[in-house]
Order: sequence, then structure tokens, then C-alpha cells
Amino acid sequence: MQFCPQGQAGSPYRLKSAVGLAAMFGPAILKVIRDWRLLSELMVATVLLSGCAVGPDYRAPIVNVPARWSSDQTRQAPGPAHPSHWWSRLNDPRLDALIEEATASNLDVATSKAKIREARYSLQQTTTGLFPSITGSGSATRNKSSTSSVGNDSVGISGDPYNQFQAGFDSSWELDLFGGTRRGVEAATRNLEASEDDLQTTLLTLVGDVAAYYLDARGYQARIALARRTAASQRETAALTRTKFEAGSASAVDVAKAVAQASSTEANIPSYEAAYSADLHRLGILLGREPLALAQALARTAPIPTPRMPLPKGIPADILLTRPDVRAAERRLAQATAKIGQAESALYPSVSLTGSVSTSPLKISDLAKYSSVSWSFGPSVTVPIFDAGKLRAAVGVSQAQRDQYHAAFHAAVLTALEDVENAIVSLNSERTKVRRLMDAATNYREATRLSRSLYQNGSSSFLDVLDSERSLYSSEDSLLQSRVAVAKDYVALAKALGGGWDGAIDSTKPEVVDADTGPHVPPSL
Repeated sequence: MQFCPQGQAGSPYRLKSAVGLAAMFGPAILKVIRDWRLLSELMVATVLLSGCAVGPDYRAPIVNVPARWSSDQTRQAPGPAHPSHWWSRLNDPRLDALIEEATASNLDVATSKAKIREARYSLQQTTTGLFPSITGSGSATRNKSSTSSVGNDSVGISGDPYNQFQAGFDSSWELDLFGGTRRGVEAATRNLEASEDDLQTTLLTLVGDVAAYYLDARGYQARIALARRTAASQRETAALTRTKFEAGSASAVDVAKAVAQASSTEANIPSYEAAYSADLHRLGILLGREPLALAQALARTAPIPTPRMPLPKGIPADILLTRPDVRAAERRLAQATAKIGQAESALYPSVSLTGSVSTSPLKISDLAKYSSVSWSFGPSVTVPIFDAGKLRAAVGVSQAQRDQYHAAFHAAVLTALEDVENAIVSLNSERTKVRRLMDAATNYREATRLSRSLYQNGSSSFLDVLDSERSLYSSEDSLLQSRVAVAKDYVALAKALGGGWDGAIDSTKPEVVDADTGPHVPPSL
């Protein structure tokens, strides 16, 4: 049975009894403390009170989400979402290797791992408040007295110098009667959990960025190759037109237009190469390396990866578990709720148990034997009486911060739903666009072949050739861009569903290992 003046009783924290605490101070003191029935009764009362905790107990908020995504029109129940390792559906071993390297060496990931270690040590610091603290002290002094009195006169007498040694222990224990420290531990625990989810958010963003920049780079490689092939074909058309001009069957205007079209196509190549270089440099940075680190590895042109469809999307409620940013927002709401109780505990009295033992012999060998021993033990109570509303204001601040995190959590859920819906619409629309562009490119390719053949035989005008070549290049270039867009929309959908790296990530190892951290003379001195 526990007595709790306010708030719900939580898990009781086992306090040490007066007998157990006194045992630290030696057998001589133990006998004295056992006789103090009043202190024993006080300790029993503190144990009963230790199960109390003020402030609101956290309950996960209820979130209303749609039953289905907008694209799910069938009555059949959707399968579970499988967003992990979604990049393997792009069927590109080079991309798989880049993602694996990025997760191991990216600097943002290193920062997130350091934040986890910081949160873990912060939790350890907060937890120590539940336990007593003990400190030891010691001193050694050389003393001499030289003055005494005889009658009404002071006569200087030189005494023999002597040594005096002192050793002792001091202990203190603030009893967590109203759960303020335990609320602090709860808040620190939630912060650690949020930091771990932040790492997963960083990995999700990283994997998506590596895939997106890789797709862009492959797209620009394909567009550069297309521009070069098209320009070469247009140069052949210009040469044919010049031959016909020399034969008198074409005009100088036709020759100038043919050369101009080839030059116009070639003019696109430098801008594509610049964009490719920018993507290449960014990939190097994402891998934690220098910008040109991947220049040789990606120099060879490769096809634009085509994702394997469909990507299982599950139901909207799945994002509450699969999206790490949503999980982190919920954990921070729990942390803010615990901090309210931490602030409210300051409104109540605080009780501390303090004790000390010291001994002062004249010889160091007489410590705790033939020496004077002094000790003290007892509780101290601090009661807030008047602070002009400062502590109440601190509670109000905590409550307002909790409301902010409550709104931030719901905003994170809505943003996640929006991301998925937008990605679904974009992916479906872009796939339709690809099919139309493929038909257009096929027909323009046939039209170009026929117009060039007819022009070579003199059955068609040069304008037909010029127009068909221009249209063919435009449609093929648009098709390449659309294929990249489909793959990037697939990446966006996977990220929106919470797909990221689910492999092992070791956050315990520090990035910087210090040496010579013990007492030493710094080199600068």
C-alpha cells in the first residue's frame, strides 16, 4: 500500500533503509542510528511516498487517417507496405554499392550517431539523480601552538609540533517523493528514442538523395549521348544538303538551316555536361568523400534504372510506424509531457537525507582506531513558500511546449499523408506520359527515316526533313527526362512511405578517439 498526496502512483523506487545507509558509516555509528526510531519511521514513510509522480501521464494521441490511399479503388484489402530496400527494385548494382557506402561514411549520419550518444549519456546523467551521492575527503596538517598564560601574564611557551590527519565521508540523497527525477528520466528516455528515429530519418533522406542524384546523373549521360548521336545525324543531313546544293537541287538557305540545326543540338551538350558534373560532385559529398571521387567509377555510361512496379503501399495508418520523422515527433511529444511533471514537482517540498562521518587522529595509522570520530545524519526539507509565481510559470511554459509538440506531431502525420498522395499522383501521371512519349518517339523516328529517304530521292522538301529531325530529337530527349522522372517519383514514393536503411548502424563508436586524456603536460606548455 502506498500513500500518494497527489497524482497516480507509479512504479515504487526502492530506497535504502536507515540501517542500510548507516552501514556505510561503520559499526559504531550503526548502533546509534538503529536507536533512532523516529528516523526509521521517516524512512518507511519516504519509501511509501516514492511511488508518487505528479504531472500528466503520457498517452499516445489518437490520429484519424484515411482507410485507403487515393489510388486504391478496388475493394480488395491492400497488402502490407514493404518500403525497406526499395532501391533493389531499380536493378542497379552500382547504385546498391553507393547507398551502402553512403550509410557508412556520410557526415550527416555521423552527426546523428553523435547525437544519439549525447542523448544516451544525458539519460545516464539524469538517472544518477535517483541514487545517493557519496564523496570522500582527507587532509594532513602540521601544527604547533606557542602561547599560554600564567596568572595575569601571557608567557610564550614553544610546544612541540604535531601532525593531524583527517578523513571522512559525506553523503546526500534527495528523495524523489513527487517523481520529479523520474519524470526527468522519462523525458531523457523519450529524447533518446527520438534521437534514434532522427538517425533513421537522416538515413531515409540520404538513401533517397543518393538514388535521386544517381538517376539524374545517368539521365544526363543519356541526354549527352542522344545529343551527340542526333548532332552527328544532322551533320550528315547538312553534308547531303550541301551536295545537293552543289548539284543545283538545293538552296544555300537549306544548307545554312541544316548546319544551324546541328550546331543548335550540339549547344545543349555543355549544359548537360555541367549538370552531370554537379550531380557527380554531390554524390561524392553524400558519400563523405571529395567531389571528384566518383568520376572514374561513373565515367562509363549506363542505362537509366527502371523501377520494378508496383511498390506495395499498404494503408495510410502504416506511416505512423514506418515514417521515422512521425515516430520522432510522437516521442518528442512524450518527452514534452514528461517535462510538465518535472516542472510541477518543483511546486512540492523536497526532502534530502544527508550524513557525514569524519575521524581525526594524530597518527595516520590511528585512523578509525585511536582517534576522535564525529558523525551527523538527518533529513532536510525545502518548501517553496513565495516565488512570485515563478514555479507556476515554469509549469505553464512546459504545458505550452507540450501543445507545440502536439501540433507538430499532427502536422508530421498530415505531411506524411500529403507526401504519399503527391508521390502516387506524380508517379502514375509520369508513367502515362512515358507511354505517350514512347509512341511519339517511335512515330517521329519513322517519319524522319521516310522524309530523309524522300528528300534524298528528290521527292520531298528539305523543310520536311528539318522538321522531322527536330521533332524526333525533342521527343527522344523528353522521353529520357520522363524516364528519369518516373524513377525519381518512385524514389519519392518509397521515401514518403518511410523506406530507408534498415541495416545495422553502430552508434556507439565515437568519430574522434582521444589519446593521453589522463593527467599530463599539454604540448603548448
